[in-house]
Amino acid sequence: MLNQLINLYKESFGSAPRDVSLLKAAGSNRQYYRLFSESDNKPSIIGVIGTSAEENKSFYTLAKLFAEQQLNVPAVYAISDDAACYLQEDLGDLSLFDYIRKGRENGGNYNEDERMAVESVIRELPALQMKMYSPEVFKHCYPMESMDKQSIMFDLNYFKYCFLKLKGLEFNEVRLQEDFERLSSHLLDVSEYGFQYRDFQARNVMMKSGHNYYIDFQGGRRGPVYYDLASFLWQASSQFLDSFREQMIEAYLQELQSFIKVDKEVFKRKLLLFVFFRILQVLGAYGYRGLWEKKQHFIESIPLALKNLNGLKDKGICDDYPYLKQIVVELTSDNQPLNKASGNLAQQLLEQDKSYYKKAEKPLVVRVFSFSYKKGIPQDESGNGGGYVFDCRSTHNPGRYDQYKQINGLQKPVIKFLEEDGEILGFLESVYKLADFHVKRFIDRGFTNLMFAFGCTGGQHRSVYSAQHLAEHINQKFGVEVRICHREQNVTQILQAK
Repeated sequence: MLNQLINLYKESFGSAPRDVSLLKAAGSNRQYYRLFSESDNKPSIIGVIGTSAEENKSFYTLAKLFAEQQLNVPAVYAISDDAACYLQEDLGDLSLFDYIRKGRENGGNYNEDERMAVESVIRELPALQMKMYSPEVFKHCYPMESMDKQSIMFDLNYFKYCFLKLKGLEFNEVRLQEDFERLSSHLLDVSEYGFQYRDFQARNVMMKSGHNYYIDFQGGRRGPVYYDLASFLWQASSQFLDSFREQMIEAYLQELQSFIKVDKEVFKRKLLLFVFFRILQVLGAYGYRGLWEKKQHFIESIPLALKNLNGLKDKGICDDYPYLKQIVVELTSDNQPLNKASGNLAQQLLEQDKSYYKKAEKPLVVRVFSFSYKKGIPQDESGNGGGYVFDCRSTHNPGRYDQYKQINGLQKPVIKFLEEDGEILGFLESVYKLADFHVKRFIDRGFTNLMFAFGCTGGQHRSVYSAQHLAEHINQKFGVEVRICHREQNVTQILQAK
């Protein structure tokens, strides 16, 4: 893949780079390289190799649309034909996160230069959100155009399965789901919408020549503006004090008023609800990236996020969600010293995680079904009783159109329809995260059976496509045996262990 990146540079600039250096990985699985020109007088270029072609295309296109609005983002120069890699402007190595390091290490006591640097970013946020608020922008967003109930439930399930389950916390699925549904309705009951950056944090702001530049916006979509402000000011590792946050919220609202009218007090109350939601989603990410993928930065951030969650609980934000509040109380009073250095708790979490593993005596076998809800959910033949059932009926149905009624989700016309429509891709992206987590844990813990099932109206199109793609994904990534059953199509297949 690196050779493809070098060839793209060659095609774009007329000669191969003099030198190539791999940059330190951040939170994503993308690889970043600094490519140096043969001439010392020409600037270096950043080359990116991504794991998702659709995500790469989204970043490349959105960057151009940002630039058209005269918003500071890296210039993009070229993208490969298969969208596996692209070239962008080198903005240097100084992020806002690095610039305010001393204040962060000083317990959130930022000096005047640091405070002004943060405020300048906060004041620029409304322009990013409002100038990019257009249908032309949203049709290029990946994996979905808008923050809706489905995307909120994906994030809340991320918290449930990748943090609560991993931490070993027992909970009632039905009662928790009821509170999730209520929280989802409250989050969407707002009128202040814009371009939702999604990963707006100090690490994604680069400082160059006295200006702020914004990166990693490829997950953006249409959504409530509160989310980005909550993401930034309650980023666990930034450790902003409440008094500092209040100043920044005032600065944000001053700029936002030039675009839309808002009631400040109402806005502030609603903001805390999004802070609550964002922290839950972040804990899911920390569980996935930290305790599963073993990335130390995310492990160390868990106690800080729990500390933020504890502060919200004390403000009564959880009161409308009684069962979820019980879980928050248990998480934040888990005999853990939240006010002490995070290293001790992070190490404890790692040790707990390691001791939970045991050597597998038999290989894991994964069973994946597609089915019609009209004929009932498939039985678990293994007797294990573990796994997931996913409802595909929220996505666009090819079965509504005559040309697809006699064919199924294994055939090219249906596959093309679903992938060009794109809804199924966003749906599966979240499924993959949950599935990857569970397959890895089941292998580590010596479990031998795991089941996934996808249901739709007829068990013919969406469920078949989803089941087949998840099965191939698991077999390719983990090398385990996967047994596929498209029940309503009378199709079975075994993907052999590798």
